[in-house]
Amino acid sequence: MALKAATVAAFDRYVRLTDTRNEAELQQPAKQLWTDSLDEAARKQAFAALKRNEVKITRLETKENSSPIGCPNGLIHHWVGAIFIPDAKLADVLSVLQDYDHHSQYYSPDVERSKLLQRDGDRFRAFLRFRRHKVITVVLDTEHDVHYFRDASDRAHSRSSATRIAEVQNAGKADEREKTPGDDGGFLWRMETWWRMVERDGGVYLQSEVVSLTRDIPTGLGWLVGPFVNSIPRESLTFTLEATRRAVANRLATGEH
Repeated sequence: MALKAATVAAFDRYVRLTDTRNEAELQQPAKQLWTDSLDEAARKQAFAALKRNEVKITRLETKENSSPIGCPNGLIHHWVGAIFIPDAKLADVLSVLQDYDHHSQYYSPDVERSKLLQRDGDRFRAFLRFRRHKVITVVLDTEHDVHYFRDASDRAHSRSSATRIAEVQNAGKADEREKTPGDDGGFLWRMETWWRMVERDGGVYLQSEVVSLTRDIPTGLGWLVGPFVNSIPRESLTFTLEATRRAVANRLATGEH
């Protein structure tokens, strides 16, 4: 399935508006987490759940002038999730997130291969091979441009864009090859990520917001494609947050920093 220009334009508009909202929120230190904006009772319940090592996750939708943004021939998936990592410092979390050479260990089996391609100060370029399974298995070779920002002694954030996503055919076999990006199964065409880190309450709150673009669900193939494109975005975000907490906890337990 070919990715169409109108689909890309709609997604890019969605991301620009989401970027604008994120930039505004980053200027409000007391409301860095999505749970900070809940009413008092819901906020207390949410933070109690985070302290129990639960993942608090919700679906978001960016609108333009209060109206939904249509995406012809595509589906935009938008989720935000948060966790709490007790006894951690910002440096502990950043050391895991920025250790791209070992992401295949921290985030296995979702990340099958990983490599830092380039670093320039707080800017990183990394390669990740994703393997995702839901009824069908899809393998994707991706490259990411990630910029980290230290906002204060107790706060940091990052902005990540997948600059290349290629579906891999016959992954792991002698005839393995990449399909042309944008002319493939459409299981992941675009991915944009916003991370936030807040050190407080004896640990670090970590939030990840992800906006991704997939093909729409073709008539008659909903049973095959539907579970993948609808379930994978939420499940992958939940897994990534939990895996990050495990990696940080393991480093703390072994004395690595």
